[in-house]
Amino acid sequence: MSVFAGFRLAVGLLTIVPVRPPEEIGRTQARAAMLVAPLAVLPLALVVAGIGWAGVWLGLPSALAGVLVVAALAFGTRAMHLDGLADVTDGLGSGKDASAAAAIMKRGDVGPMGVVALVLALAAQALAAGAVIERPFGWLQVVVLLCVSRGALALGCLRGVPAARPDGLGALVADSVPPVAAVSSWIVLALAAVGTGLLAGQDWWLPVAGVLLALAAAWWLLARAVARLGGITGDVLGALVEVSASVLLVVAAIG
Repeated sequence: MSVFAGFRLAVGLLTIVPVRPPEEIGRTQARAAMLVAPLAVLPLALVVAGIGWAGVWLGLPSALAGVLVVAALAFGTRAMHLDGLADVTDGLGSGKDASAAAAIMKRGDVGPMGVVALVLALAAQALAAGAVIERPFGWLQVVVLLCVSRGALALGCLRGVPAARPDGLGALVADSVPPVAAVSSWIVLALAAVGTGLLAGQDWWLPVAGVLLALAAAWWLLARAVARLGGITGDVLGALVEVSASVLLVVAAIG
């Protein structure tokens, strides 16, 4: 089944969990992987939120518990999305043309703008996650929001959004997700975010605002990347995830 193959592909791409890749990896499997990405990251999200909750239970300050969450998540994802955020920041922030910006993104080093982006994103995520985990059912809200942030992958792979180059992850998954499927996915994710937000004591409109702001931020970044690079790359998809996660967690920390 393409959905099961897509799930295996998503787990293998997005986490360090060892999984046998699908026998065939094509457009059908790539589309399924992007749509089930929030579900594929669920086991990892449960582990990292559990580590943060254990830190709070043991008496750690909330900020340090949040650091545990972010550190465990970076390890569990091979820091792949963080690498994408740094590379995209360096490339788009360089002010250079598409080919030069793409070359900057493909280099192994991280420039000053990329470092600043990483520091800000990690600090925001750690402080926000720690604040949320302190609340009743806050650990569950963190789990769901980390899964919701992976919905940005479907947004980045919408039909009509091309790949910036003919090779790499972007070329495999670009232009693969129908708009109806992406919208349906985000509706389900938004409902999950609202439900866990209510359990954690937030007013209903705050999770709604968080989802809308995350969508807006991801869409803005996607539009910038397509305009500057000509399409998406794997780095762009990683940056979309990190930006979405940062916005979702920060809004969840309100209240």
